[in-house]
Amino acid sequence: MARRLPRKDVVIVGLGWTGSILALELARTGLNVVAIERGPWRDTAADFNIGTAPDELRYGVRHEMFLRPRQETMTMRNNSSQTALPIRKWGSFLPGNGVGGAGMHWNGQTWRFLPDDFRIRSHMTERYGEGILPEGNHIQDWPVSYDELEPFYDQFERCLGVSGKAGNLKGAIQAGGNRFEGARANEYPTPPMKQGYSQELFMKAASGMGLHPFPRPSANLSSAYTNQYGCSMAPCTYCGFCERFGCANSSKSSPQTCVLPALVREPTFEARTECEVMKVNLTGDGKMATGVTYVDANGEEWEQPADLVLVCAFSIFNVRLLLLSGIGKPYDAAKDEGVVGRNYAYQTGSGSTAFFEDAKFNPFAAAGSLGCALDDYNSDNFDHGPHGFVGGASITNAYTNGRPIMYHPTPKGTPTWGAAWKKAVHETYQRVTSVGAQGSVMSYRANYIDLDPTYKDPLGRPLMRITFDYQENERKMANFMAERCEEIAKAMGAKTATINRLNGPWSVIPYQTTHNTGGTVMGSDPTTSVLNRYLQSWDVPNVFVTGASAFPQNAGYNPTGTVGALTYWALDAILNKYLKSPGALVQK
Repeated sequence: MARRLPRKDVVIVGLGWTGSILALELARTGLNVVAIERGPWRDTAADFNIGTAPDELRYGVRHEMFLRPRQETMTMRNNSSQTALPIRKWGSFLPGNGVGGAGMHWNGQTWRFLPDDFRIRSHMTERYGEGILPEGNHIQDWPVSYDELEPFYDQFERCLGVSGKAGNLKGAIQAGGNRFEGARANEYPTPPMKQGYSQELFMKAASGMGLHPFPRPSANLSSAYTNQYGCSMAPCTYCGFCERFGCANSSKSSPQTCVLPALVREPTFEARTECEVMKVNLTGDGKMATGVTYVDANGEEWEQPADLVLVCAFSIFNVRLLLLSGIGKPYDAAKDEGVVGRNYAYQTGSGSTAFFEDAKFNPFAAAGSLGCALDDYNSDNFDHGPHGFVGGASITNAYTNGRPIMYHPTPKGTPTWGAAWKKAVHETYQRVTSVGAQGSVMSYRANYIDLDPTYKDPLGRPLMRITFDYQENERKMANFMAERCEEIAKAMGAKTATINRLNGPWSVIPYQTTHNTGGTVMGSDPTTSVLNRYLQSWDVPNVFVTGASAFPQNAGYNPTGTVGALTYWALDAILNKYLKSPGALVQK
């Protein structure tokens, strides 16, 4: 039987980006806040020492900072006619483990979704008619607009010190920035990163084609910066060890660099690490949360009462906790009823690999968000009518790394080992670059997550089951983008350019992206969403859920910037609405 602990004002599940920001802001008001984190405490000085942090074998290959499948895994299948099987080794995506969450090991690409992304269903049907929407879709407008979120995007960017160049400042288009972005109130906190030779070729070629390239926004900082919490960061050294790694230089924005140094000084805050929350506890009628039950590293069960429960875990684990707790009606794909687990989405990837005859790109001088991009084919910035698909992609030329174990691109037809492979690696390492498209994924009835009926975790709870595949709409879009990427690569002067299409079913084996979205969707209709516009549960008003699980579908960008903006948006509602008058902020 669980041992009952003294009541707290707030209990937070997960201490990554969203959990740490909420903990700091709420603790500063005097509330007693406890954050419960499944993984270990991680700190820059202790865990990311300059002598050991750039260890590709330890972190890149052996996944030191990621959740171990023996701790927690999932099952997957491409459609409901298949039998889902457990993921034995992480591949397609990489769930973080420990304080900082995915904010430790991310690349630092910090985008704002475009204004049309927030009303995509209405916008597309108004411009093209209902016929353009793909069969079986669950595409929904967001219950919040870009203009409403803009101040909160700004707040998150100031927290991180994001480096970039504004393209639309208070409605005025700015040279050198992204002309397609929504209007911004302020310039980026720090200037854009210094670009390499490959990006110079990309900018010149794209501009010559009538496109509009710009340096992409980066949380690998271009210059020293101190944020609103008094946390200081140093400029990036372009070491090329960002994704899958912690930053030893305090140059990559993370909870460790941007929030935790201030949070640990708050006297009303407490963190409990290596403790796993089993469920959110509810009153007998299921209408209010009373706290959480968790298990510590010794296997002892505890009950933590609290007035407010904030679910801030990785997107898929947010969904699982709600299902295990009985919060919201589980989604039933056969009947197309229910909401928890509905609208699971991901990200597409396609592009072109470009091989040059005489170039020296120095791919080792890299950073997670170093690069240039263009949005001419993102969202509805181009005419979709002739193409027969919905959605778009940001197209980028970038180097995130040139590390020795995992980075060795070679031309098609090269043997996978031996003298010929070594010769190809030697000849192409400095002479290859890529133009890639990261695209949107719409939501569909066929794509969802639920509790697996067969497999269980070490605590006896059902694993999450992912049912997902790319639909014809996404394949059309991704392959259209691949052709655009190939055109740009050739215009850059490549001797040969291979096209990388999106073919075959989604596979869990090769890494693609950790941009898993949906499952606890925010919306205006309780029959198609789990959360209202303030990320508050429709059914249990003292439960709020943050993260990308709230996305109705995914746009053609990395989700972190929008996750951060939604966190500050929800925080504003908690501070200025909920705490003043606890209860539902939006009536059903």
